[in-house]
Amino acid sequence: MTTTTPPSSGGRRRAPTRIERAAGRAAALQRPRVLLALLLLLALTCVMLLDGYLRAEVGGDQRVRTGASASDVPDDVLDGGPILTFRGGQATTVSVPDKTIALTFDDGPDPTWTPQVLEILEKYDVPGTFFLVGSMVSRYPDIVEDMVEQGNEVGVHTFTHIDLSYQSEARVTREIEQTQLALAGAAGITTTLFRAPYSSETDAIDNYSWPVYEKLGEDGYTSVFIDTDSDDWKRPGVSKIVDWATPEDDEGASVLFHDAGGERSQTIEALPKYIEKMKAKGYTFTTISGVMADQQAGQQPSGGPGAQASGIQGGGLQAAHHRATGTTLYEGRALIAAVAVAEWTVPALSVGLMVVGVAVMGRFGMMLILARRHHRKRNRRRFSWGPPVTGPVSVIVPAYNEKECIANTLQSLARSTHPIEIVVVDDGSTDGTAEIAESLGLPNVRVVRQANAGKPAALNNGVRNARYDIVVMMDGDTVFEPDTVRHLVQPFADPGVGAVAGNAKVGNRRTLIGAWQHIEYVMGFNLDRRMYDLLRCMPTIPGAIGAFRREAVLEVGGMSEDTLAEDTDITIALHRAGWRVVYQEHARAWTEAPGSLKQLWSQRYRWSYGTMQALWKHRGSLTDRGPSGRFGRVGMPLVVLFQIVTPVFAPLIDVFTVYSMVFVDFRAALLAWLGVLGVQLLCAAYAFRLDREKYRYLLMMPLQQLAYRQMMYLVLIHSCVTALTGGRLRWQKLKRTGEVGTPAGNG
Repeated sequence: MTTTTPPSSGGRRRAPTRIERAAGRAAALQRPRVLLALLLLLALTCVMLLDGYLRAEVGGDQRVRTGASASDVPDDVLDGGPILTFRGGQATTVSVPDKTIALTFDDGPDPTWTPQVLEILEKYDVPGTFFLVGSMVSRYPDIVEDMVEQGNEVGVHTFTHIDLSYQSEARVTREIEQTQLALAGAAGITTTLFRAPYSSETDAIDNYSWPVYEKLGEDGYTSVFIDTDSDDWKRPGVSKIVDWATPEDDEGASVLFHDAGGERSQTIEALPKYIEKMKAKGYTFTTISGVMADQQAGQQPSGGPGAQASGIQGGGLQAAHHRATGTTLYEGRALIAAVAVAEWTVPALSVGLMVVGVAVMGRFGMMLILARRHHRKRNRRRFSWGPPVTGPVSVIVPAYNEKECIANTLQSLARSTHPIEIVVVDDGSTDGTAEIAESLGLPNVRVVRQANAGKPAALNNGVRNARYDIVVMMDGDTVFEPDTVRHLVQPFADPGVGAVAGNAKVGNRRTLIGAWQHIEYVMGFNLDRRMYDLLRCMPTIPGAIGAFRREAVLEVGGMSEDTLAEDTDITIALHRAGWRVVYQEHARAWTEAPGSLKQLWSQRYRWSYGTMQALWKHRGSLTDRGPSGRFGRVGMPLVVLFQIVTPVFAPLIDVFTVYSMVFVDFRAALLAWLGVLGVQLLCAAYAFRLDREKYRYLLMMPLQQLAYRQMMYLVLIHSCVTALTGGRLRWQKLKRTGEVGTPAGNG
């Protein structure tokens, strides 16, 4: 055993470089970036929830009251007029005077039908009273603004069009207040009129709905019912709508039409005919406020234009309207703005979801097809890289504080069936790693000590000290099988091969988090490498197991310290230099994966951020010619699409699944999610078959999709935020346990 100590180290740690000092300062900014990433995801979730709340009747219609009692409702209310007030705490009803129509509309606004209704009312100079659904108001505020400016009256029809009879007092209050905020944001007003969804005449009030009207009456609301229902929602035909909406014996009436809630072409055709018919009979049209004003004045409406008979107060406001001011106005505007964002964002995300879905399924398809071709090609009996490679090779083991693992690593190499020399580069360890390596007394082991300079520097130092033309690089926590090196170096029989990626395996897979990473390694990494191998654009040789021609490493300048993913960096550099990089599935290495979520986050954050750095560094390959240009045209787009863009937007699948389960169709959404999971299970099962792994780990895959994958999304989003904000990241050492021993014990 030979021990080499560079004279310059002097046993002291070197002063940090300018880059390292900058990285250290930037590390203090990582927590805000994590928070920013989480806030972005939270904002997206809030937008989706808001949109779903606006588009669905949350809580459903629980209106099942056949034969319900009305014993608590006063008789004079049941037999009274359609306008219910609680002035002075006493329930009072108001009837519409004879020869008078209070034309009311429910369920709007609707972007198709409401503008047509308004156009008809304006043409005939007739006012209307529109009972608006708050969610629709917030989606179409311009229509409401036009409605009010035209002189029409508006009332509250709840926010989600839900039957309030069985709801809690808090829910009732929320439905009313949210609608008032929407009106404030849309038209700058609030209103004192209310009509309950699914209500009809006053004689339909029962013991379930009466407390709601009492509560709203105490709060100053006037509840409005109907005398005559056009039943236009049944679409019975124009003539029937007109007939059903006509009061008998010249009586006055609160008449119900709908300007939303379905296909309303018959309503649009019937409304002019109805207005003309009623005017011909001598009827006057007014608003609900107009009826109440005339009742208070003790006189009949004077008739004539709608503006004269609509109860308009000074300043252009209807009697039921009040100008929104202060907090209500600003909160209302904020609600309208938030809804506008949701209205734009959700369709855009839907398009993104389609693109992501196609990309994900396309990737699965490519992996299955190309992985199968790769396996069949490389495992044919007659397949050969060329004459067997039997010459000795150098194995470089960079080590920084690896006392728990270094003995297992070196002892596994000592059992190698291929002749090797082992170069342990101790990168300024403070835990006695070098001493442990020396104390093992293994043949062909050299320990090279250097001041702490990082993994790339340690690997470059190992390359300089290597005696042979082929160098194998591995991590200090990794265990090789006896035949690993022999399998790994055989592709070098092809003079065009510059590097070989081995098959990294998770050794500590008995824990839940280890099992999740095991699935990821087999399915994601190794299946990908088979695909990239055939396409000749392998993006990364894993740091745990890779082999290189020494001349190729020196040609591209060695391991670079420019990025945190030196393995990806040098792999792309080799491609650009014209060397071929291949995958050797039979060369297996057992590595210790992070054992905690915190350590896993640190590792994957470094990986993803380092990959982005490497891609940005080699962006020139996009416009290069020759081998460099080939990687830029094929490898770069695939890596960006499959390792950055698709994973960043892949959470859309989960977000839309939850969105659909809550607001659309739970069963259909669940089946769709299970379908995607089934495709992933199929790919994973095939990958396990190729690697001859035990299928029992796939039982943990559904839970992996629910928990582990979400964390990987957040890590990637965190990395993107760091990259976009110009941050830097320092190398983060993982805590080792040394539990990865011989491969036989890893099941």
